[in-house]
Amino acid sequence: MTRILVVEDEPSMRMGLGDNLEFEGYEVDTAGDGAEGLEKIRSNSYNLIILDVMMPRMSGFDVCKTARKEGITTPIILLTAKGEEIDKVLGLELGADDYITKPFSLRELLARIKAILRRNPSNVEPKEDKLINIGRLNVNFESYKAFNDDEPVQLSHKEFEILKFLYENKNGTVSRDSLLIQVWGYDASPTTRTVDNFILKLRQKIEIDPNHPEIILTVHGVGYKLLS
Repeated sequence: MTRILVVEDEPSMRMGLGDNLEFEGYEVDTAGDGAEGLEKIRSNSYNLIILDVMMPRMSGFDVCKTARKEGITTPIILLTAKGEEIDKVLGLELGADDYITKPFSLRELLARIKAILRRNPSNVEPKEDKLINIGRLNVNFESYKAFNDDEPVQLSHKEFEILKFLYENKNGTVSRDSLLIQVWGYDASPTTRTVDNFILKLRQKIEIDPNHPEIILTVHGVGYKLLS
């Protein structure tokens, strides 16, 4: 059964989300603040994390940032009461997979959850023979692992998704809008600037000289091209 962790400090919201998700057939665990949520993330296995941004003891941004630094790649949806673009961009750059602004409809949240879970099938066994060489990295898209000379390299979940989409379209030009639609799952915000920031991060890990890329090229005015 798909396991979802809801980290939300408002009791009524936490209970409402938990009840509705269980009604949809998900197994739900909850936490009442960021610190408790991080401990549960560290000690349990989840298919998805729903994480409020504004919480006592530890913000959702800090939980997300810490989890990603520790190599936890579980997809994260941020819940935010703020609508400013900078907050959305910050959350995604810290490693979140999606965000939804309060107030939101249950139908919208469920659609976001299903879209992310479709892109992240659970219980995939690692297959080391599926390693693909891309620049300095050997990447396993099935197990979401990357290596440089047998040393693990940390990529966020979103970085894996972007790299996978570029690889699936290797030697062809991929527009920024296509990346937003295919990787984020919908064509609203975030902006193309967010895509550019993720590409910069990927180049730091893939290219021999990130300032003079030879693997992920910029196609000016359009998007990017990954050369095989």
